[in-house]
Amino acid sequence: MSDAITRAHRAEWARVVASLTRRFGDLDIAEEAAAEAFATAVERWPADGVPPNPGAWLTTTANRKAIDRIRRESKREDKHKEAHMVYDDDPPEPPVAIDDDRLRLIFTCCHPALAMEARLALTLRMVGGLSMPEIARAFLVADAAMGQRITRAKAKIKAARIPYRVPSTEDLPARVSGVLAVLYLVFNEGYLATGPDTDPVRHDLTAEAIRLTRLIRTLLPDDGEVAGLLALMLLIEARRTARVSATGELVALDEQDRGAWDQALIAEGHRLVRERLAAGVAPGRYQILAAINAVHTSAGDIRDTDWSQVLALYDQLVRLDRSPVVALNRAIALAELDGPQVALAAVDRLEPRLAGYHAYHATRADLLRRLGRSQESRAAYDKAIELAGNTAETAYLTRRRDQLG
Repeated sequence: MSDAITRAHRAEWARVVASLTRRFGDLDIAEEAAAEAFATAVERWPADGVPPNPGAWLTTTANRKAIDRIRRESKREDKHKEAHMVYDDDPPEPPVAIDDDRLRLIFTCCHPALAMEARLALTLRMVGGLSMPEIARAFLVADAAMGQRITRAKAKIKAARIPYRVPSTEDLPARVSGVLAVLYLVFNEGYLATGPDTDPVRHDLTAEAIRLTRLIRTLLPDDGEVAGLLALMLLIEARRTARVSATGELVALDEQDRGAWDQALIAEGHRLVRERLAAGVAPGRYQILAAINAVHTSAGDIRDTDWSQVLALYDQLVRLDRSPVVALNRAIALAELDGPQVALAAVDRLEPRLAGYHAYHATRADLLRRLGRSQESRAAYDKAIELAGNTAETAYLTRRRDQLG
């Protein structure tokens, strides 16, 4: 029964919250009523059985909870006036190509009036349904601090009367870059979830990020970065079933069963990459990342990977994104072409900025292993294991460390 409720939560949380937000115009009411509905399911479903349509049951129950709360509030009439988040002095909402409550919700959560960290945290909570501890771990902050951050973000949405809608055609291009950034981070949380008590891969999050990106592509079919992000997500998602072993251990790219990759997703991702190349427009960050993944998914065997092309793409990406994480990934490609010694020198230069990042230490450990420096490699693996926040990754790193002579 707990599995049924977990599946319902992952499948229906965003839909229920979005539906309530549209009806009542208040993120607090939407979130609390949705949480109460799921709590009621925990109480009733074991005795009554799972309803034929769990989503409809949860939405109906949550609506009743929201109405009960509004009735209890002393300023009931004021709450009714605030419903739908469309105020009397607001212009009527323009027609949009897509009428999707969850798309409206993410544009609300990702409004530029909010700081980027607040946008991401609010989206992970309202759209992704992550718990406060899960979000706090992702940001490396205390639960209480994250709760305050989300509370302030919701209060700012209410105070600024940020509408629950997809922006107008004129405003959409300016707003979409922030939404893409948040969707990519949501996808990454699903691709390799943080926290020791969570599933290592959250398919519900990756699927929802892909679904919303597809909707945005329908709104902006000529936007290269929207297409690039969609291609990137598809090419990563194509490898999902091969990324974790039956024993729950992360499987690195060079060890994956490439026959298990989803060829339909790969074909779609490659087509999008080719379309952007044919457009003749300088690519943005997501398009370059998609092209890198296209190279990896074009190789039938890790030994067939065109590392010179991968490195050239990273050289192009570094000019757009000076992030030390990009430089770290570039060094991995560099190792395949110029050897682990050259790559290690490049990685060591990143230490001041990446000392707290587990992948930095995991990369160093692998390069040191390849150089035969087992004792130093073991120490680097120990540090990576200490910092890793995912059970599958911890299991993989532990095995690699224990294989050292």
